[in-house]
Amino acid sequence: MSFRLLVAAAAAQARRRTYSQAARCGGGQTLVEKIAQRHAVDLAEGEVVRSGDFIGIRPHHIMTHDNTGAVIPKFSSIGARRLADAQQPVFALDHDIQNTSAKNQAKYAGIEAFAKTHSSKFYPAGRGIAHQVLVEEGHAWPGTMVVGSDSHSNMYGGVGCLGTPVVRTDAAAIWATAQTWWQAPPVARVELRGELAPGVVGKDVIVALCALFANDEVLNHAVEFVGDGAKGLPVEDRLAIANMTTEWGALAGLFAVDDVTLRWYDERAERGAHAIVNPDTVAKLRRDVAADPRRWTADPDAVYAKTLWLDLASLTPHVAGPDSVKIAQPLGELEPRRVNIHKAYLLSCVNSRQKDLREAANVVRGVQKARGVPAKVAP
Repeated sequence: MSFRLLVAAAAAQARRRTYSQAARCGGGQTLVEKIAQRHAVDLAEGEVVRSGDFIGIRPHHIMTHDNTGAVIPKFSSIGARRLADAQQPVFALDHDIQNTSAKNQAKYAGIEAFAKTHSSKFYPAGRGIAHQVLVEEGHAWPGTMVVGSDSHSNMYGGVGCLGTPVVRTDAAAIWATAQTWWQAPPVARVELRGELAPGVVGKDVIVALCALFANDEVLNHAVEFVGDGAKGLPVEDRLAIANMTTEWGALAGLFAVDDVTLRWYDERAERGAHAIVNPDTVAKLRRDVAADPRRWTADPDAVYAKTLWLDLASLTPHVAGPDSVKIAQPLGELEPRRVNIHKAYLLSCVNSRQKDLREAANVVRGVQKARGVPAKVAP
C-alpha cells in the first residue's frame, strides 16, 4: 500500500470510530470546526466535523523554515520523489540567519535548491520571521487552514486563518500526499471585554492570560477569542495574542474575520502590486464575507469545552518570568523593586512588526541608555 493510501486509511479508520458519536452531538459548529470542515478530505455525506474527530485534512499551505533541511531526508526516506502539490509548501529561512558558517550556508543553499527543483515558494534568510512572512505575503489567508513545522504557527489565527503546528514527519507526509490526519481539538471560548488602556498591548493580554489561567486550562485546546474587546484589537495585537497561545498550551488561537481584519487587508492591498494580497483578492474576500457572514464566525449555538473571560480595561503592562511565561507580574509592582536589567532585546516572532518597533521607540525616545546594558533588535 502506498504512503498516500496509508494516511487516508488511518484517517478513515479513526473517523469511523468517532463519527457516530459526533453525529449525535447537537448544536452548531465553532469557527475551528468550520474551517477544519472545509479542509477535511473524504468526509461522509452529511458528516459534520466536531471536536474529538479524527479527520484527514488537506491544509492550504505547509510552512517549514530552517528545519526544512531535516524534513527533506524524511521526505526521501518514505520513497517520495515529487511534491504532491508544489504550491502547498512554503519555505522561509529565519532561525539561524546570523550563522555564516560554511555548514549552515550549505544547508541554506540545499533548501533553496530543493525549493527551486520543485517550483515551490522560497523566502531566503533576511526576508523576515517566517510566521510574519506568511501573513504579510498572504499565504496565511483568512478562512483557510495552514500548518507549520513550528510551534508558533498558531499566529496565523490573528487574521482568521486556522494555524496549527505539525511535527517534521507530518510535514514530510504532507509534501508527499498533500494531506495528513488531524484530531479536531476541544475548543475554549475566551471572551475579551472592554478596551485596553493606553500603553497596554496585545502581548500584555496573552502574558496575563498565561499567568491568570496557569493550570493547563487550555492545554491541547484550540482557543477562539470573542467579545467586544477582541473586536476592538488591531490585527497586530491579535497576531501577538494568537502567537503566544502556544506558551499557554493551546494548539491554535483564532480570531474571527471582521471589519478590522478587512481594513488591514485593504491597507496592504494599496501598497502596490502583489500576487496574493491585491485589490482584486481583497475585494473578493470582502464579497465572500458579506455574502455568507456565518461562514466566518462560530454559530450562536456552538458547543465549547469551556469559557473564560478577561476584562481588558483592568490590565496594565505585564512582565513575564522569571523562567516561565506562566509567572507574570504587573510592571507597576516591579518598578519599586528596582530590578537590574542586564540585556535588552526587542521584537521576536511574537511582536516583530512596525507597530511594535514604533511603540518601543516611543518608550525610549529622549531617554539615555543605561551604561553596560547591550540592546538588540530583531525585526
